[in-house]
Amino acid sequence: MGLTFDHVTLGQRVLFGTGNAAENLAAEAARLGAQHVMVIASDRETEMARIVAAEIEVALWHHDVVMHVPIEAAEKARAAAAGADIDLLVCIGGGSTTGLAKAIAMTSRLPIIAVPTTYAGSEATNVWGLTKASRKTTGVDDAVLPVTVIYDAALTLSLPVDMSVASGLNGMAHCIDSMWAPRADPINAALGAEGIRALSQGLPLIAADPSGTEGREQALYGAYLAAVAFASAGSGLHHKICHVLGGTFNLPHAQTHATVLPYVLAFNAPATPDAAARIAVAFGTTDALTGLQELRKRLDAPKALADYGFTAEGIPEAVAVILPAVPASNPRPVTTENLTRLLQAALTGEDPRARLDL
Repeated sequence: MGLTFDHVTLGQRVLFGTGNAAENLAAEAARLGAQHVMVIASDRETEMARIVAAEIEVALWHHDVVMHVPIEAAEKARAAAAGADIDLLVCIGGGSTTGLAKAIAMTSRLPIIAVPTTYAGSEATNVWGLTKASRKTTGVDDAVLPVTVIYDAALTLSLPVDMSVASGLNGMAHCIDSMWAPRADPINAALGAEGIRALSQGLPLIAADPSGTEGREQALYGAYLAAVAFASAGSGLHHKICHVLGGTFNLPHAQTHATVLPYVLAFNAPATPDAAARIAVAFGTTDALTGLQELRKRLDAPKALADYGFTAEGIPEAVAVILPAVPASNPRPVTTENLTRLLQAALTGEDPRARLDL
């Protein structure tokens, strides 16, 4: 049988240009005919956000941004938007900020313009996430896909190197997970591979020259490709693990993804040689895990879940919550035993090569 697949590409406008965020935001707000704009930005991002939004009239500023989007924060933001008769949401910040805008759009169906300041990639997906009673729920709704994304590498200059690394590796996790996610196809694989290449080129440049924009532009480009692939391919094993670790144990999003990624790659790569070979080529190596680990070593990437508050006592609960969510498409069967061993290795930062028999 010849090449056969069913692929969906999401419709979205992307404006990319260093130093152009304020101009592009004003033009897009005018194009959309917005009269009452709500700008969402965390307290830490407020000063930058006011510069970006200087050329538009803002009806409401909202700064109550919380990691993993607790339902209480979402409901507060929804009420604020409704009370101010908002007709456009603008989110300026990282994944939590974008996630809050999506939570509002879920119920209001308001359009979003996203201005990312990290490499999270949420801005390019129709995936939402909410946390309630220590359980993170995710879903898909085209209404939460931002109509426009404005990328400006200058806005990432304040992101420290360690957070840039963690955020960029979160983006790389989107690329790698897309190789075997439920709706993986050749287009997603191509986007994911180019995302790996761009991120593996950009992140070392950021580490070497934090005040430069060349590496940050490559990282933003790679993160966008990663998110587009992820939005189409769906959520694979890696993301199911990290959503539980974040929502149930409140572990930091980017660092958790960066830490878990090599263990999922070590687990799945032997069972999917074509995907592993594509990943290796994107890294410029002959072995996928070697390519990832060499990059992580250069970047001094996050190493152990224990560094972020996870403990061995949490593993049984994590396994019990993760297992029912594991996609049937995963290239290897996931069991209580091998998932437990994977989390034990990630907890302590054990060399994932020693766990190829997970």
